[in-house]
Amino acid sequence: MATANINPSVTKYCPGCGKALHQSAQQCPDCGAPQPGAAGDSSRNRIIAAVLALLFGWFGMHKFYLGRTGAGVLYLIFFWTVIPALLALIDAILLFLSSDAEFEAKYGEPIPI
Repeated sequence: MATANINPSVTKYCPGCGKALHQSAQQCPDCGAPQPGAAGDSSRNRIIAAVLALLFGWFGMHKFYLGRTGAGVLYLIFFWTVIPALLALIDAILLFLSSDAEFEAKYGEPIPI
């Protein structure tokens, strides 16, 4: 059986047939179903997040975009102070300097609908 050799730390299961797959698989070899969260399949973009942090960071727009709702709410509560603007500037710089692989590892999970 081919699934016995798959490392459990890098295993995901096909939503179509339930077969164990490597987490980087983009398509199931058995049923052909596309796999959510496959490498490069993130619906978030690093550059968009960085621009949102620069333009609307004091409101926490980049945090909401990245799926960090709690942090976004804190930015909204304190938007009238200088603190969220400074943090957003730092976030923008870090987002611009990070690689696509680092961004994908941190924020690459699919956005829940």
